[in-house]
Amino acid sequence: MSEENIRGQISAKEDEITRIEEDASKKEASAEKEIEEEFDPKIEEAEAKLSEEEQLRDEAIQKVEEWTQKKKEKIATSKATNKALAQLKSEKGKALNAKLKEIENDKKSKIKEVQSEIRGLEKQLATLEKERAKTLEE
Repeated sequence: MSEENIRGQISAKEDEITRIEEDASKKEASAEKEIEEEFDPKIEEAEAKLSEEEQLRDEAIQKVEEWTQKKKEKIATSKATNKALAQLKSEKGKALNAKLKEIENDKKSKIKEVQSEIRGLEKQLATLEKERAKTLEE
């Protein structure tokens, strides 16, 4: 294998690293959008329901005597809805972190593999250069 061929392979591998990094960047950018598209409608629905339930709860508190039973129901419903909202927000964060971690791990793995190939090619290049130097000395 010639020195020029090895240098060409190294350059191709470096280009591959750049492509991998660009792919990972695109995946990272789309991961957040994907997670938002999945969770934001649910969160908005839960927030709307929470707002509605809290409004009804406040109304019940104002009319304590005639609405005592309704007040208790709406407080419980509001708490359950608030808990569901908090859980959805938590799941969204966890899902995004998991997706980003997966992308990062995949990127690192691919880059490590390509860097290993580059080191092998660099060793071959060094060997060829030593052989050429020996030949020139003789």
